[in-house]
Amino acid sequence: QVQLVESGGGLVQAGGSLRLSCAASGRTVSTYAMGWFRQTPGKERDVVAAISWSGGSTYYADSVKGRFTISRDNAKNTVYLQMNYLKPEDTAVYYCAARTGGAIVVVASEYGLWGQGTPVTVSS
Repeated sequence: QVQLVESGGGLVQAGGSLRLSCAASGRTVSTYAMGWFRQTPGKERDVVAAISWSGGSTYYADSVKGRFTISRDNAKNTVYLQMNYLKPEDTAVYYCAARTGGAIVVVASEYGLWGQGTPVTVSS
């Protein structure tokens, strides 16, 4: 059974950077599409970025385009989210997700595997 573990969250000032990691264990996720989602209290879990199994295709929410970069290292079974120029509105719990289909989708319900989440707080 695949387990996803996120790390790298924390407190950062506006304008700063963080790099989130999502390490998969139990089996390879090299054929899985992966996504990063975020959620704030009382709101739905929204897609931030997604990447195809090969890394050849990526998707970004409009709110993070030009600031965030998703990447993957299939040899390390790990997906990353580099977050630059962070804003207070980026504050949320960030979740890593995987789906067995290799193509990008941006709907949370299409992802069958989820990590426990890592909190990101951006102070103004």
